Amino acid sequence: MIRRPVDSGDPDRLYTVTNGRTRANEEAFDLVTLIVSECEPSSGMQSEHVKILRMCDRPTAVVEIAAELGLPVGVVKILLCDLLDTGRITARHPRTSPRRAQLPDTEILKQVLVGLHNL
Repeated sequence: MIRRPVDSGDPDRLYTVTNGRTRANEEAFDLVTLIVSECEPSSGMQSEHVKILRMCDRPTAVVEIAAELGLPVGVVKILLCDLLDTGRITARHPRTSPRRAQLPDTEILKQVLVGLHNL
């Protein structure tokens, strides 16, 4: 496997890709937000946008997109904001539930422990 630095891109290229922007809407995406294409690429689109739309025909996490494109996550978030603003993608955030709902009842755990000791 060939390893390359994460930020191997030319800074001028990254500046051009993002049209000079340095920040994305941080609330819009996190690393595990799933991105889904809502349309096909159209002619005249930026090549990175085209790659994202083709890649996201199935739900794909932001971090996977960044890895596949070989771009920093911050740059990918800026590109995703462009696509989200124009309605070309949707973002699906992972559902979170209260911590208490994730834990099983302690009485059940005690019964399981007793059962295991009896084996």
